[in-house]
Amino acid sequence: MTSAADEFTGFADTPEHLKFDEAALDAYMRENVDGYAGPLTVKKFKGGQSNPTYLITTPAKKYVLRRKPPGKLLPSAHAVDREYKVMTALGTQHFPVPKTYALCEDESVVGTAFFIMDFVEGRIFWDASLPEVAKEKRKPLYFALIDTLADLHNVDYEKAGLGDYGKPGNYFERQIGRWSKQYVAAETGTIEEMDNLMNWLPTAIPSDDATSIVHGDFRFDNAIMHPTEPKVLAMLDWELSTLGHPLADFTYFLMVWHMPASVRGGLLGADLDALGIPTIDEAVARYSARTGRDGVPDVNFCLAYNMFRLASIIQGVYARSLQGNASSPAAKQMGENVKPLAALAWGFAQKAGA
Repeated sequence: MTSAADEFTGFADTPEHLKFDEAALDAYMRENVDGYAGPLTVKKFKGGQSNPTYLITTPAKKYVLRRKPPGKLLPSAHAVDREYKVMTALGTQHFPVPKTYALCEDESVVGTAFFIMDFVEGRIFWDASLPEVAKEKRKPLYFALIDTLADLHNVDYEKAGLGDYGKPGNYFERQIGRWSKQYVAAETGTIEEMDNLMNWLPTAIPSDDATSIVHGDFRFDNAIMHPTEPKVLAMLDWELSTLGHPLADFTYFLMVWHMPASVRGGLLGADLDALGIPTIDEAVARYSARTGRDGVPDVNFCLAYNMFRLASIIQGVYARSLQGNASSPAAKQMGENVKPLAALAWGFAQKAGA
């Protein structure tokens, strides 16, 4: 049996459709990346379900290249230009992101738009139960991640130059509409719970209409942790980031407590005390204290929304795999998760009054 870490860490042979002209990249980096000196070698990371990601190694330094996949793409998906913009802006606010160097929208270089950033050395945890570390070190790692998310939500997005990064307000309404359209565009069969959610969610949106920068996919395996300390060195994978509701972002992170161990090492049914992992109440208290909030209302709606959204995202990855465009072979297997996730989402919708 392979673990998530086996499946996603390290490198894979680059499929033919994801290879590119390395000499053209070398020439581009010589012109556009400060301090670059070749020659370069290219390896594709196993991960990167959506946007293919490569390690670029030179004699003196390592970089990461992240690009759009080739082929027909869903509207507004794979926005590497947005990833580059938000990471570059957050770097000026002392938020932990890799240093960015260049965005290239000229498709003649590697075949699709891409950007170059630093390679950050550290730990990535693919299993939320953190089996690699001692029990007493798990809660500090969780709190470091929660603090980082709170710090993101506390960033003044106008001051960071991100006032135009999304539309302030009506976030849930717009996201439900977006992911409903994306799901329908990628639909491969009828799932009753998804239809129910698309009908109910727009009718149950909370009145609280706060706005912050949101990451959109905030979890352990998108964080590079310090090699020995409970400290986030860099948050990765900003493809789904925008201006949005901070509680949508935070409750997305809370989903791991409601997921089975088979889904990213979820914590459903786990003995949290024995594992040394904080409870949901402790996570909420930590986040609330750092953001000045008084708890998290509407949690069942938020969880239903986030599980619906994740199901829509996975359906899109699955649909791309059927067309041969997905970056990872695991994409086809992900399609099997859509229906159970939709059922879980509908369960939270019913708790919220659906």
